[in-house]
Amino acid sequence: MNRILKRCLILFCLFLNFNCSAQSRKLVGGGCEGCEAIFEFGNKSLTPLDTLPGFEISEPKLKLTGTVFQRDGKTPAKDVILYVYHTDRTGVYPKKGDETGWARRHGYLRGWIKTDQSGRYTFYTFRPAAYPDLAEPEHIHLTVKEPDKNEYYLDDYLFENDPILNQERRRRLTNRGGSGIGNPKLENGILIIRRDIILGLNIPDYE
Repeated sequence: MNRILKRCLILFCLFLNFNCSAQSRKLVGGGCEGCEAIFEFGNKSLTPLDTLPGFEISEPKLKLTGTVFQRDGKTPAKDVILYVYHTDRTGVYPKKGDETGWARRHGYLRGWIKTDQSGRYTFYTFRPAAYPDLAEPEHIHLTVKEPDKNEYYLDDYLFENDPILNQERRRRLTNRGGSGIGNPKLENGILIIRRDIILGLNIPDYE
């Protein structure tokens, strides 16, 4: 009987300890619908470079590249996963019909990278179109997952020369991770946007 009581007490203490530690963990970044899609890369081996579907056949081609830094804005951050997705050239998130998980909403134009010790990342894709109703500027969604934190969203990639991106829309941006507005430069037939990301910058509850 004593042995059973001891085991029960041990299990109870373990439960209390787990419960307390779970309550003490803070979720950073606030609400993030669909951010769990960052885990949907399956058995794909992530590297600092990814090429999204449609890159070879779509225009204008686009390269998103830069460095992910830790909160100090100087130290490169390794083992950080970035997830992007966007519309096609008609402004919709295209689907093949067999999608599962968040691909049923995000479509198949999506990709994942994981930074190495240099913190560098590169996505090859193409410039998306705005939604058909022009309710939002052209944009590319971006989610980040650090090794020791929950996933959270960053400001979308936006385009400086997008006429829909007016001053009022710019004022509403919160610059999560730094400004997402890029000025695309044409180099060797590819538009290039360089964007460095600072983890935790303007992210609620980040420590």
